[in-house]
Amino acid sequence: MSGSSLALFISVFLACAVEAVEAVTIVLAAGTARDWKSAGRGVVAGLLTLAVIIAALGPAISQINISVLRIVVGALLLVFGLTWLRKAILRASGFKALHDEDKIFQEEIAAARAAGKGAKHGIDDWYAFTLSFKGVLLEGLEVAFIVLTFGTIDHHVTLASIAALAAVAIVTAAGFALRAPLSKVPENTMKFVVGILLTSFGIFWAAEGCAGADKKWPGDNWAVLGLIAFVAVVAFILIELMKAAKRKPAPAKVAKAAPAAEKPVAVKRHPIVAGLIAFVEFWIDFIVGDDWRIAAGLVVAFVITASMTSSVIMWGTIPLFTALFLSYSLARVVKSSR
Repeated sequence: MSGSSLALFISVFLACAVEAVEAVTIVLAAGTARDWKSAGRGVVAGLLTLAVIIAALGPAISQINISVLRIVVGALLLVFGLTWLRKAILRASGFKALHDEDKIFQEEIAAARAAGKGAKHGIDDWYAFTLSFKGVLLEGLEVAFIVLTFGTIDHHVTLASIAALAAVAIVTAAGFALRAPLSKVPENTMKFVVGILLTSFGIFWAAEGCAGADKKWPGDNWAVLGLIAFVAVVAFILIELMKAAKRKPAPAKVAKAAPAAEKPVAVKRHPIVAGLIAFVEFWIDFIVGDDWRIAAGLVVAFVITASMTSSVIMWGTIPLFTALFLSYSLARVVKSSR
């Protein structure tokens, strides 16, 4: 197995393992607090829906022009990876609470127990069914996205599929064997590593797509390893800088009288309208990520890369802009916290 193939396998495995942990936590909460039979039916329904979506998307993705596919997939992976990496850096530097799967499990349990019971469409507990269905479908869509994009672009669909299946099988078996949240899994560390890997692959494919089908990175696929090292170094530097900023005392602020809090007005929406809004918000968050400025900066980097013939500028622009806009986004967090 080559270095790039090994990196691909590890990336897919870890990313899918994280998604599986979150899905299993939701299903366990639905089954433990509500009804295992209904939760199980929700899992089956989610998997069947996911299978239909994959069957429709798989052939469609393979028909897209390879340069366009690399740009689109590279951009999505960059936003996806940078979202994870940004949160991991905030957690590692103390600006965001660590992800606690056990706490999330208890919150899911409490919410499930508080919800009213009711049968619908032949399902004994409709809440348990829908909770499991949504958890499996949403997390499964991200797994499918990772497998299809990695596998199609790098011509390793089988390798990516094996990595995903292995991750999902291991996490699922461990979760249901213990009947408890996978709180022992170092999810924060996994997300940090996956963020680095996905960001690196995103840079690699986006730059090749912008440069053109006839252009290849210096060192070809081995350049991925160099990008992983670059992103990792940037991430560790940012963590140390943010730790230092957190230790530095904040400047004294002049106390001001707080304005009278206005009581929020509850907006009642039709269930269909509320569902459409939630659907749009999900895809905006999925495509744009945590900070629109990073997405905007990447678009500029893509345009510069596509318009340049100089090798240094062509291959260096996207990595440089990724580091700069990630740093800028995190600097805003530090400033707003002081």
